Amino acid sequence: MSVRLMVVDDHRLLAEALASALKLRGHRVLAAAAPSGGAAELVISRAPEVCLLGTATPAEPGVFDPVVRIKREKPQIAVVVLGPVPSPRGIASAFAAGASGYVRHDERIEGVERAMVKARAGEAAVAPQLLTQSFAELLNPAAEPDDEGARLLQMLTPREVEVLVRVAEGEDTRLIAAGMGIAPSTARTHVQRVLMKLGVGSRLEAAALAARTGLLERAGGGAGA
Repeated sequence: MSVRLMVVDDHRLLAEALASALKLRGHRVLAAAAPSGGAAELVISRAPEVCLLGTATPAEPGVFDPVVRIKREKPQIAVVVLGPVPSPRGIASAFAAGASGYVRHDERIEGVERAMVKARAGEAAVAPQLLTQSFAELLNPAAEPDDEGARLLQMLTPREVEVLVRVAEGEDTRLIAAGMGIAPSTARTHVQRVLMKLGVGSRLEAAALAARTGLLERAGGGAGA
């Protein structure tokens, strides 16, 4: 079953090699590109069924921002992340941004193909063994203290932490934008991303969660970074 897709990776050679392999298997590859900052724009403009998005740093803040934008503007596009074996937070961040799947970048082409088909069908595409490996530290309570506030804080970028602090202080979108020197639309996007990452449906819930878990106290000097 042919899939219309795009391959986007920081390493052009890898992107083109994967695209060629998938073409040989009968899939329609719209583009194989490695833009430094224009990944979202390129994917949105071409509107594939599936986007394979490669990253070498799944835990780096903001690495999944293109996924957030793609899903906001073209929610019908399924994004499958190709990356190294991540920490649990790496997978969580990918799915929180809206990704449909996560595949190791050393996976066989058959595994990538299965993930593409599952993602296009609206299913979560994550290999069971990858889940077992990456979530091992969460399944072992002795491996890490049960500190929800610390876990939540690590899911947020410094800019998102500042937004959360301002939300908790009761600032509306206009005040957040003015205080941070950004456009109201950008502030609104940051707020929506914070709500999504925290798994809450409103600003009030976000503020309550932050207070309950001690997240605001931990954010302390981090706001405005």
